[in-house]
Amino acid sequence: MRIVLNGEPVDVAATDIDSLLTAEGFDPTLVATAVNGDFVPRAHRRDLRLSEGDSVEVFSPRQGG
Repeated sequence: MRIVLNGEPVDVAATDIDSLLTAEGFDPTLVATAVNGDFVPRAHRRDLRLSEGDSVEVFSPRQGG
């Protein structure tokens, strides 16, 4: 299926956020995620099913001020 990952169209076999993070080489414990503009808590990543055309953002949280 084709999704948009961090602004780039990609073809993926993953059907949930956890699988996507692993397949794309992200450390799931070190990133935050959003799908179609909505934050996805870590505890819900396995439950959220990806669909064709979804927009997924993967963020590295930062501290600062």
